[in-house]
Amino acid sequence: MSPVCSRLAFMLEKRLAMAMTVELPALEQADTMAPHARSERLRRLARPALGLLLPVGLALAWEIIVRLGLSSGRLVPPPTKLFATIVELARSGELARHIMATLTRVVAGFGLGVISGTVLGAISGYWGLARRLLDPTVQALRAIPSIAWVPLFILWLGIFETSKIALIAVGVFFPVYLGVMGAILSVDRKIVEVGRTFRLSGPAMIRRILLPAVLPAYVVALRVGLGLGWMFVVAAEFMGASEGLGYLLIDGQQLGKPAQILAAIVIFAILGKTTDWLIELGAAPLLRWQDAFGRRGGAA
Repeated sequence: MSPVCSRLAFMLEKRLAMAMTVELPALEQADTMAPHARSERLRRLARPALGLLLPVGLALAWEIIVRLGLSSGRLVPPPTKLFATIVELARSGELARHIMATLTRVVAGFGLGVISGTVLGAISGYWGLARRLLDPTVQALRAIPSIAWVPLFILWLGIFETSKIALIAVGVFFPVYLGVMGAILSVDRKIVEVGRTFRLSGPAMIRRILLPAVLPAYVVALRVGLGLGWMFVVAAEFMGASEGLGYLLIDGQQLGKPAQILAAIVIFAILGKTTDWLIELGAAPLLRWQDAFGRRGGAA
């Protein structure tokens, strides 16, 4: 073999050896990352199931207590009777009608409360003069009990849907207003000074500095407002409603049907948790930049 051919063969063997030394760690890293990805996927799927352990466990325990004769289950029916009541309402078509009526009221009231609370909260948080003018009145109105609004809204808006939606909007408005205003006021002054140093305009300051800083607290305010919206819809449906989950509660009380009352409460809980999860799911892509303790699963 000529010296040139032997030198080429030596260089080829050297490059192959270097490629193998580079690829082997990459392959080992890929092999270690694959089980980690699978375990992370399983952990993500197991989190919702973990949240069901407590309610399902309590339901099974109460079912066993009633089956063993330790309780009659008359005032607090067992889960099997609740399920039978829900199935009966679903077959008759009443359940879908009541759920749609309540959902429509909550969505309409939630939308109005969020819009008004966001706008006024942003104005009060960003503009000091507006805060001094608006905030004392809003704080005074916030102290009024929800039931106190019922006769006034009936007198002003009548007994039909408008008064019910207005009452739900009032319940949603206050936490959203406080959340937005408090989040704006708690923005770090040094971040705002950096924006002023770079001579950002008002809209640019809001878009690039205030909005990302306010967004986590705003999502929390939306979730709190939604929870109050579900609470206020019950008071709203006490105002002469002929359909809705609140009507099921009143009907069950008047006819002495504890299973129907508890079935309506369970459906309220399911709908409330589902809508809260939808807000959390919709906000998750906007909060991926957070490197917070809770996003690491709360592990120390």
